[in-house]
Amino acid sequence: MHRVSQERERDARAMQVIAREFTVRADARSVPGMLWSEEGPPRRRPLVLIGHGGSQHKTHPGVVELAERFVRDHGFVVAAIDGPIHGARRAAPLAGPQMQAEFLALWPKDDRIDAMVADWRAAVDALVRMDEVEPSAIGWYGVSMGTAYGLPLIAAERRIRAAVLGMWGVEFVNSARLGVAARDVQCPVLFQQKWDDQLFTREGQLALFECLGTRQKWLKIYPGAHVPVAGEQADDVLQFLATRLGALSHGTRDER
Repeated sequence: MHRVSQERERDARAMQVIAREFTVRADARSVPGMLWSEEGPPRRRPLVLIGHGGSQHKTHPGVVELAERFVRDHGFVVAAIDGPIHGARRAAPLAGPQMQAEFLALWPKDDRIDAMVADWRAAVDALVRMDEVEPSAIGWYGVSMGTAYGLPLIAAERRIRAAVLGMWGVEFVNSARLGVAARDVQCPVLFQQKWDDQLFTREGQLALFECLGTRQKWLKIYPGAHVPVAGEQADDVLQFLATRLGALSHGTRDER
């Protein structure tokens, strides 16, 4: 058994991850995206959609690292699109605290939530037509801004069969609609919360978790502040989605 595990680890390290840019149209918008997959002939594999954080973009190192882990460790296909004022959607590049501050300034009056839902649905429409994507095994990962835009998407898009959300609260400004949308979420959800989050209250995050309509939901609290996901928290993302999407791709279905 140990030898088999070592062989799998060597295979994973040797696997080449292919990154490809793509663009889809949603209404009159051009939506820039990135796709990661394993090298070789296409075969149908689960698809993970990554909604990046407010200080990031589709090719931020944290996004790329997680995407490549999904490909190398599980053979999944991974896709991300830029947020509404992020990455290739802006004239000059910006990331980190300045980008986060710009997003947080936008959010109180943000009217682009529905547009982001439409952008993601257009991306899913295009991705499920690819030979390497298994349409019945699609998952979502997005905490912080990835929850702000991802939760309404998951509520509307039944093709998403499992999700990791969190690091956002219903009490936060302009977030009441997220609590309403959460009632329509039916897929299994892992909700991640940071105990010393400086942006969102503990009570507001718990309230958003409680709003989720699915019968299959788990809350996990991690020490630390509102910082990029890493370590155990990132490991939990992979384990949760890999377990559920892997089961779907092998012909089983989670209870809804």
